Formats: sequence, C-alpha cells, structure tokens
Amino acid sequence: MANSEKQVAVIGAGVMGEALISALITYGISPSAITISEKREERALELIQRYKVANSSLSANVAKCDLMLLVVKPQDMADVLAEIKADIRPGCLVISFVAGKKIRFIADLIGTSANPVIRVMPNTPALVGAGMSAISCCGLVTAEEREFALGFLGAVGKVIEVDEDLQDAVTATSGSGPAYFFRFVEAMIDGAIALGLSQADATTLTIQTIVGAAKLLDQSGDTPTTLREKVTSPNGTTFAALNSFNDSDISGVVAKAMKAARDRSQELA
Repeated sequence: MANSEKQVAVIGAGVMGEALISALITYGISPSAITISEKREERALELIQRYKVANSSLSANVAKCDLMLLVVKPQDMADVLAEIKADIRPGCLVISFVAGKKIRFIADLIGTSANPVIRVMPNTPALVGAGMSAISCCGLVTAEEREFALGFLGAVGKVIEVDEDLQDAVTATSGSGPAYFFRFVEAMIDGAIALGLSQADATTLTIQTIVGAAKLLDQSGDTPTTLREKVTSPNGTTFAALNSFNDSDISGVVAKAMKAARDRSQELA
C-alpha cells in the first residue's frame, strides 16, 4: 500500500502524539489520511487547525485504519487495547510509543496473531526535528513496515533498531534523557544567579552555552572527551569546576539516575 493511501490512526494527541503527526506529514503522509482520537475537544480542535487532520471516536478510527500509533499513558494502555480489540483490522500495523509496555503485552491484549507490532521509544526533541528513537520489531513485521517506521521517525531525527530487551535501557538514556539535560540547565542558571548574575543574563548565558556546546558536539566530529580536553587547561577555571564534579562522583550520580529510570520502565511492564 502506498504511503499516501495508508489510513493512520493516532491514539493519544499529547506532546508526543503531535510530534508524530508532524513526522508523518514531513515523511509524506497526507494530513487527510491521518485521524486522531482525542477526547479533549479544545486539544482536538487545536490539532485539526494546525495540521488539517481529522478527529474521530476511538472505535471508528481503529476500524478503518491500516496503521495505528499508540501514544497513550502506560497506565491507560490496557483499557485502550481492551476497547479497540473488537475493531482492529487483521494486518493493521500497530506502532506503540508507550513506555515499558512490551510487544507481547500488546499482542496478548489485542488477542490476535494477525497484527504486526513495532515498539518505539521516542523523545520530545522530535518536535524540533532532532528526535532520537529506537525501534524493536516483532516477527510479523515485514521489511516494508520496518522501513516505513524507520523512515517516518527518521524524518524528525535519528533512529536505531535494538533488541526489545534493551528498550528499558533506551528509555533511561534517550527517552528520559532530555529531562536530565533540562535539569542540568536549571542548575547552571541557579548557580549563575548565586554568583551575582541576573536571572535574565544567567538564562541567556546558560542556554546559549549549552546549545552551542551541543552543536559543536554534533558537528565537529570530535568525541565528548576530546572536546572537554580542548576546553580544559591544566589548573585553570574549567579544571577546577570539573574536579568539583568528579569529587561529587558525577558519573555515579548519573548512572544511578539512569538505573532508576530503567528500573521504573521495567516496573511499568
């Protein structure tokens, strides 16, 4: 089936749901082929106006779709799957963006072996075309379906494929990772204010420094270690700051946080 002919149902229209709508359209799916299921009337109207997609009840949407994107909260997943079980068409490709929920969990609740399932861990920078996604495919997924998933997610960032048992590690790395970064930015702004800078100046200095450093990391071809060493003169200011980080066991702190995220992802299963 050609991309333009696919009927796509997007179940859940929050921040990530919107990012995926944008990805589909960027990839070449016609907005007229995309239907969301969103109970919040104001939110549905916002997306209809912004992307020219349609809104429909869950049952009607699922009954006509060739491809379903599940973008609901983990705690709502079982109820949603129970509700759509009777309506889902054989052969409909199900792509789940739900943290922690395994392919087997989805297949069992749908109660059919006729639906290929792809599990994806995305992240929110997809909203600005800089997302990072990891996909895992079940045995029913065709080469064409796999390429489609890689293609439309690649339209808004980078994509890798991993064994499903590594999805919890992906969640702890790239899925939750943007929030680690934002928290560090908050801490830097607070630190700058404590040194006497105004909140406005502290914010400008910090954000531009972080954005510039990320761009340098992305475009220079150097490793993080090389870039760090280039900025760090022996016994200089950067050296002093990095020693403070190391004294606080920054690697241990980050690893502990990532393990907590990984463990929570496993609990959500």
